[in-house]
Amino acid sequence: MEAATAGQGNQSQQQKGDDGGGMSRKMLGLFVGGGLLIAFIGLLAAFGSEGQNKEYQPQNEFELTPWIKIEIGGLDLSINKAVLYLFLASALTTATIIYVAKRMEDKPNLVQTAVEAAYDLMNGNITRGNIDRPDIAAKWFPFIGTLFLFILFSNLVGYIPLPTNTEHKFMLFGLEIPSFALYAATANISVPLVLTLVVWIGYHVEGIRTHGVKGYLATWVPAGVEGAARVPIFVIEVISHFVRLISLSVRLFANMLAGHLLILFMGGGLAVLLGLAAAGVLTVPVAIVFFLFEIGLISTLQAFIFATLTAIYLGGATAAEGH
Repeated sequence: MEAATAGQGNQSQQQKGDDGGGMSRKMLGLFVGGGLLIAFIGLLAAFGSEGQNKEYQPQNEFELTPWIKIEIGGLDLSINKAVLYLFLASALTTATIIYVAKRMEDKPNLVQTAVEAAYDLMNGNITRGNIDRPDIAAKWFPFIGTLFLFILFSNLVGYIPLPTNTEHKFMLFGLEIPSFALYAATANISVPLVLTLVVWIGYHVEGIRTHGVKGYLATWVPAGVEGAARVPIFVIEVISHFVRLISLSVRLFANMLAGHLLILFMGGGLAVLLGLAAAGVLTVPVAIVFFLFEIGLISTLQAFIFATLTAIYLGGATAAEGH
């Protein structure tokens, strides 16, 4: 009886301790939030506000101003910053593949170990993990691997400040230089959409090669579905294939655009837009956190998702039976 009472007493004390710890964490959060608010009010009182800046247009950061105009029969092939970023991503992808091909050794160093880990991710996890047929997996691995690296480099290069802002310029040794800015080719819907179209057409063509036209269309209806139920199931499957054009492209585009917008606004855009310099003291640390988060996780994750879905679509198109 005494042991039970003592146990209940200890449990009660432990619960109080937990509640006290919880209250302490809450109080700490309130103190931090209150401190930031007081700091903001103090900075606002010290520096004041210039009022809303109506001349600043954040969307202009993503405007594609032609650097070299090239128009052929009404087709605009002008060189702009999106073309520059695509060229950089392509060059990095090509250089990486050539470098890896020429530097493989029997006794791997740290670089080769990292390369082999990346190769295992692209070949084993992404490609062969989602394509059941070894011959199809071997055939499409170069494409899927290149696609993964290209999107990865496109995303990463987008977080390197480059002199691409032609709207705002500065003088350097007597030369007028565009301001440094962040931009990603994958933050423009046209680039993810073209990549998606290549994937979409590619897996349909591979499915027809594997099964024939009639056989491939038959795989769109799950095995075991008979009679009139096959018609609505087939229609739903047709719609789902077209929806992939939107989901695959918009997922990459929206994530990259959202990340760049957050960094733009937190890094100073919000302070400029509101004419409130004091806001920059609080938003810049947030921008740094977003910047590191985008580089460390989002860039790689979006490349991985795009490549994985590509392999899944190819695996489904070449599978022996309908899903």
